[in-house]
Amino acid sequence: MASHYFLSCFISSVAVLSIILIQTTPFSAAQSASCNGILVSYAYTGGTRLPPNVSDAAKQPYRFESTLTVLNNGLDDLKSWKVFVKFQHNEFLVSASGAVLADGTTLPAAVGNGTIFAGYPMTDLKTAVETAGDLTQMQVQIDLVGTVFGVAPPTVPLPSSVNLANDGFICKKPTGQGKNVSNVCCTKDPKFKTNITIDDEFLPRQDGDLSIMYDVIRTYDSNYWAEVTIANHNPLGRLDNWKLSWDWMNDEFIYSMKGAYPYVVDASDCVFGKQGTFYKELDFANVLNCERRPTIIDLPPTKFNDTDLGKIPFCCRNGTILPPSMDPSKSVSKFQMQVFKMPPALNRSQLSPPQNWKINGTLNPTYKCGPPVRVSPSENPDPSGLPSNKTVMASWQVVCNITKPKGATSKCCVSFSAYYNDSVIPCKTCACGCPSNTARTCSTTAQAMFLPPEALLVPFDNRTAKAVAWADLKHLPVPKPMPCSDNCGVSINWHVYTDYTKGWSARVTLFNWGDTNFADWFAAVQMDKAAAGFEKMYSFNATTLDGVNNNTILMQGLPGLNYLVAEADGANPLNDPRVPGKQQSVISFTKKTTPGIDVAHRDGFPTKVFFNGEECSLPSVYPTSSGFREVLSWKSSIVLSLLLVILMR
Repeated sequence: MASHYFLSCFISSVAVLSIILIQTTPFSAAQSASCNGILVSYAYTGGTRLPPNVSDAAKQPYRFESTLTVLNNGLDDLKSWKVFVKFQHNEFLVSASGAVLADGTTLPAAVGNGTIFAGYPMTDLKTAVETAGDLTQMQVQIDLVGTVFGVAPPTVPLPSSVNLANDGFICKKPTGQGKNVSNVCCTKDPKFKTNITIDDEFLPRQDGDLSIMYDVIRTYDSNYWAEVTIANHNPLGRLDNWKLSWDWMNDEFIYSMKGAYPYVVDASDCVFGKQGTFYKELDFANVLNCERRPTIIDLPPTKFNDTDLGKIPFCCRNGTILPPSMDPSKSVSKFQMQVFKMPPALNRSQLSPPQNWKINGTLNPTYKCGPPVRVSPSENPDPSGLPSNKTVMASWQVVCNITKPKGATSKCCVSFSAYYNDSVIPCKTCACGCPSNTARTCSTTAQAMFLPPEALLVPFDNRTAKAVAWADLKHLPVPKPMPCSDNCGVSINWHVYTDYTKGWSARVTLFNWGDTNFADWFAAVQMDKAAAGFEKMYSFNATTLDGVNNNTILMQGLPGLNYLVAEADGANPLNDPRVPGKQQSVISFTKKTTPGIDVAHRDGFPTKVFFNGEECSLPSVYPTSSGFREVLSWKSSIVLSLLLVILMR
């Protein structure tokens, strides 16, 4: 009986709600009543021509105004709602009221390939049953304003699709309402399995390559203390000299910090802004930062025991966060900051995290961060030493994942060589980007020229004569103009050293051509067929990773030898070329666990190579045992080894 009564109440509330929706939303009463899930609508409301006037109609800009509406017509709360809008007309979004971009991009931004909106400040949508049909709690409307190209009114620039982006939902085929509205109904997927129950107050913590916790540890009416914890979970991810930034959404400002510091210390925006008008008695000479989008950097190790700036666990490491596979104790970074709020958020329970998080480093992977999601309060050991945990006031989690932006270039590259071929196959032309002006200097499309082994030891600008002489000796073509440099700060040579009945070996040499020293460096090679036969590395520490990465070998310098120095002047700077920082080791494999492996036919070369978490560019061809093979190839291998050993002393 109770279930029938509950269902009849729900149907009645939907019917009443449908009448209200006729005047307040772009949904029709029939559409609202027929969708027992999440109803999403995109409505184009108008547009005008924008200057400049261009002759190419496809490039003419127009202003567009639209409304994105999300309505919860289901029986369960929709937590941390997200909607994907697949724009298709090269749109440039200027503003979005009541939402942020889920990938952490700050508006204005190009969204022509589609984007995901996330709720802010209203992240959760309640049901009609628990709110008696209160649309202010069930529904959110986002007013979008931006620029579209080539779609002149009265033509309507609708997106190709609109879908709910939350996990566990199936969206039906969109339906139109006139020419300017697209609606879609999304219902729960009965096959989707989740550990979330409808009674959970908070969403569970999510997995990702990197997580950032924003914990409010103390709160007062006008300010609060937040603890920010950056934790690395990817076995090959890494950050050096990290820089963390976000957007304050309600005119907050940073008064003081411990464990980190603003990249720019400046309170002028507060002094001449409304913060200075409201906080008349506050000494803004002590305020650290008033930027709407501050950038935070880590402190050096010398500040760890500083009473004013340090004394925070996991702080003060010059911005280095190692992968947990190297050192779990160094895979976390933490700092605290005192944040002042502005009206109307002046009570201790009104807390709002910053949005649009972004983190990056030096020669590190590119991370894309999602919006902050409210999770259960973090628990920390009680500072009194009692065997209990103390919870913080409130917690939000930001999940960041490693991505490779379209068109992005690598920051490191790999060359291949082998004992059975005299030539070295160098890094690809422009592997790490091309110079800005190449019209008269080099070719960006010409294939990189094969090199004699000793050419790996000199900078690219000094290789031309050696490459041309080698081409003449081996009867190889010489491009005109010559190929451009790889422009990589770090290069790695993988040389197949030996191949015998029971095993084989390779030699790995790292070259640092940049101005940055790399402390605690690591490299990793993915060997699809050979990793199972890994035996030992002689001058590096090396191990095979567990789990899904069990075909990957992680290598790092031995204690005291894990510092890859920057490029330096030669013995005679006026005549000698600059000398790269170098590290080298031999790695051995057994064939016992990899029967049928063909070392000389690609199996002896890595399919992916990483340096400090950044995936390197690989050559597109491999050394062959025919064609360019020479009788004295084994002698060339010995010569290269001797040269490297001598120069690395």
